[in-house]
Amino acid sequence: MQLLRALGFFHISMILFSATVGTGIFVTPKAVLKYSSLNIPVSLSIWAGCGLLSIMSALCNAEIATTYPLSGASYYFLKRTLGSSVAFLSLWIKLFAHFLGIGAQCLLVATSVIQCFYSGCPAPELPTKCLALAVLWTFGILSTRGIKTVAWFNTVSSFIKLSVLCLISLTGIVLLVNGKKENVSRFENALDAELPNASQIADAILQVSYSYVGPSVLIIIAGEIKRPTETIPKTLIYGISIVTVLYLLTNISYLAVLTSQEIIFSDSVGVTWMNRAFPSSQWISSFLISAFLLGTVSCGIVSASRVFYSASQEGEFPSIYSMLNDHHTPAVAEIQTVILSSVAIISSSIIYLVKYVSLGSFCIQLLQMIGLLKIRYQNPDIPRPYKIPWNCPISSFPASVI
Repeated sequence: MQLLRALGFFHISMILFSATVGTGIFVTPKAVLKYSSLNIPVSLSIWAGCGLLSIMSALCNAEIATTYPLSGASYYFLKRTLGSSVAFLSLWIKLFAHFLGIGAQCLLVATSVIQCFYSGCPAPELPTKCLALAVLWTFGILSTRGIKTVAWFNTVSSFIKLSVLCLISLTGIVLLVNGKKENVSRFENALDAELPNASQIADAILQVSYSYVGPSVLIIIAGEIKRPTETIPKTLIYGISIVTVLYLLTNISYLAVLTSQEIIFSDSVGVTWMNRAFPSSQWISSFLISAFLLGTVSCGIVSASRVFYSASQEGEFPSIYSMLNDHHTPAVAEIQTVILSSVAIISSSIIYLVKYVSLGSFCIQLLQMIGLLKIRYQNPDIPRPYKIPWNCPISSFPASVI
């Protein structure tokens, strides 16, 4: 029994949106603005720059996934280019990044719901973590029902996410176009703000990068995608471009409605924005944002389980992790993912989880760029269904080092 190639262009596009647009756009604007020394132009420039770097990184990932169209393609690629030791190291970095990322997503979902009952004060930690664990285990069970079930759920989730981001973006644009003094004034003296130092900019880039870790899921599930050589590049290019534009417009809308101080003291900027823009619908906005985030959790569980699956097939993990159930899903690997993510929820807070996940994704990206440059130089004649220009991996390399 093998994993089925059951996902076409539509479903993987929805999975890409669902995996990419999630916790990051609601949590990281706070940290990015803080590390930018409340300098709005610098903050927006970091978002735009990271978007461009993410597009170049996605193109590199497309070459890897189409050259090795297998589940866990990144692991196979690193093992064949940089050796077993580096691949094994990347395996554990990727797994820990997945566990921490899933934990952060579940905690934000729980925070958005619990906050409704504690207006004006922070939500208590215990009920928040209990609800986060309940969300995690619910989606762990859902993931064992097969990749098609997960894909259909993420289709619904993606439509909700795109609708919410469009609502936030359009509201901000309308407020700025109408020219209300309180909205426009926040941008009038933006250039007079203090400039951040190099260390602060690096921290801000790490935070933004968390919002762009989603595209890696397509490399990991490449073995379940129909016609991967055609579908993956097209999905990554269009998908990440759309997400980058939406992220920029959403941040502008945040800044049009909220002050810089309100943003950096908010636990969830998206929830605070909703409460300010639509004060009479606080409950609706909180549950809408929670629904917005749910799809990212299921994508994370599926992605981590495929890492277990590919490592098991290569003999790095026990063979039980590559055993499939009747729905052609590695159920044992998915349950293991849920258990380890539960530990992350119990022992950590969102802001630390975000930083660690970003650092892990940078490490993996750096290794992949080194491997891509090495195989281009040593084996230029290897068949590549999709080949990117040299400048893409070269440009992504220094960003990973930073």
